[in-house]
Amino acid sequence: MLKFDAEKFVTEGEKAYSLRADIEQIALKVQKEGISNIFFTASGGSNAVMQPFNYWMESKSSIPSYLLTAADFLAVGSKKLNKNSIVILLSKSGDTKETVALAKKMEQLGIRTISIVNKDNTPLAHHSTYAVNTFGYHPQELAFYFLIGKIMQVNNEFNDYEQFADELKSLPGDMNIVAQEVDSKAKEFAEKYQNADYQIWVGSGDLWGTTYSYSMCVLEESQWLRTKSVSSPEFFHGTFELVEKDVPVVLLESEGATRPLDERVANFATKYTDQFTKFDMKEFTLSHISTKFRPIVEPSVMWAALRRVSLHLEDIRDHPLTKRRYYRVVDY
Repeated sequence: MLKFDAEKFVTEGEKAYSLRADIEQIALKVQKEGISNIFFTASGGSNAVMQPFNYWMESKSSIPSYLLTAADFLAVGSKKLNKNSIVILLSKSGDTKETVALAKKMEQLGIRTISIVNKDNTPLAHHSTYAVNTFGYHPQELAFYFLIGKIMQVNNEFNDYEQFADELKSLPGDMNIVAQEVDSKAKEFAEKYQNADYQIWVGSGDLWGTTYSYSMCVLEESQWLRTKSVSSPEFFHGTFELVEKDVPVVLLESEGATRPLDERVANFATKYTDQFTKFDMKEFTLSHISTKFRPIVEPSVMWAALRRVSLHLEDIRDHPLTKRRYYRVVDY
């Protein structure tokens, strides 16, 4: 398989998993101090990575949570922010301008912050109450599973946390299996739509962040392909009018509570376009993850599937995923 090193991925997964105890201690400490609400905030794809965890809390926890872009948070603020708030930030580089500025502001206000970064000695870590360096190891969501899962456990809202966290140790290996299962489909998709003029990507629930980030951060930013992302329920309030026989529609189908919303999109798309593709969570083999936990790990698993699309697009189009015209290239 193209650029696939199963052993390396599992090794990196073990390193990411080794952070469990440290992250759980952070969760226990902030919970003991008191949590009035939680703000998830970052920029771009990092904000999208946190969407499933805000969704998880909104649907399963009594602790109020909010998802804001760092720039919006800086510009507008929030009346809900108080001395017992927790602000969770994510920046892979650790130096994203707006995210660092927000951490500095929270530092001045005496608001506790927890930052996830991929490097040592970053400005974001320096200005955060707590910082976790994941070194960019995948699955990148592990830190959030440990942090949010533990907080919810202590709040008597996730009694299965220990079992869930134990099973996560095998998630990287299962993600490798998914990557192998989907690779031929991913290659066919990349070959077929490598030069598509326009495509529509649809998702819902805890896969909405994945849908949004893949269309924006991979297809648009990394491959310069014009893409529209829309949630499954919102698809029928505007975007579906652009569906024609030759318009590619891609659905990331959840197996969680919002699956009926995805199925409605699938039923419509199969009638009105000949270019419909779906990546269905129910089709992926996860031998070590209990059925009840499968919806929670959807973002990580779908990333493993879509990563295969990304690598094939990069190869077929001879367009490196790191190539940019403007991002961190020019002043803006």
